[in-house]
Amino acid sequence: MARSGIEVQRAVIKALFMREIKTRFGKYRLGYLWAVLEPAAHLMVMIGIFGYVMHRTMPDISFPVFLINGIIPFFIFSNITNRCINAIEANQGLFNYRPVKPIDTVIARASLETIIYVIVYLILMSVLGVLGERFAFHNILTLASAWFLLVLFSCGIGLVFMVVSNAFPETEKFLPIATKPLYFISAIMFPLHSVPKEYWHYLTWNPLVHVVELSREAVVDGYISEGISLDYLLTSTLFVFFFGLMAYYNNEKAMLTS
Repeated sequence: MARSGIEVQRAVIKALFMREIKTRFGKYRLGYLWAVLEPAAHLMVMIGIFGYVMHRTMPDISFPVFLINGIIPFFIFSNITNRCINAIEANQGLFNYRPVKPIDTVIARASLETIIYVIVYLILMSVLGVLGERFAFHNILTLASAWFLLVLFSCGIGLVFMVVSNAFPETEKFLPIATKPLYFISAIMFPLHSVPKEYWHYLTWNPLVHVVELSREAVVDGYISEGISLDYLLTSTLFVFFFGLMAYYNNEKAMLTS
């Protein structure tokens, strides 16, 4: 019995997903533990550097909880977009099989990064809970919605990066660097309300700011961030995602023959 196109694509993505897991973690002695160690080490360094100052600046908020709800969303965005850059090169031989398309590699890589960092987030938040840090998941729907839109937004940027890097291979080194400044303007290290209102428009155009602040609102009691909108996040995400799909659709044949 012939399988439908969706069933074939699902099987392709599953196979690519398993291949990504083996490629990503199979060569390391500590395996999956590295996925937890990277953000945990980053978190500890930031707490060590800024913990005392931020505790005095935000005495009513757990700084580790505040920080992790900024770092993990940014890692999801950064890893998905950066891993899309060389997705074609890493899977070039597989495109000889007609069912395998470049977009399948993006879906597989984005799915893996999302699963990894959701698990890492839950582990680190659990550790913080055991250590006595204060937080409560009082708005799971907002948190899940913000992160789902984050993944779509990241996939949209990732598709654009994949198209650009395939057309201009020399940009492979530049594109990851281009996203680095977002770390400093995405409210990861500071709350939006600490910035004077007249400067908010310089920051709130960035959808990552909305993801980060919505994540904090969902887990920190009394944390309210004016100027943040789930509607804006939805609109900007759909625009970027469909722009990425159009860029991919118009260049798919060129990517398969390059």
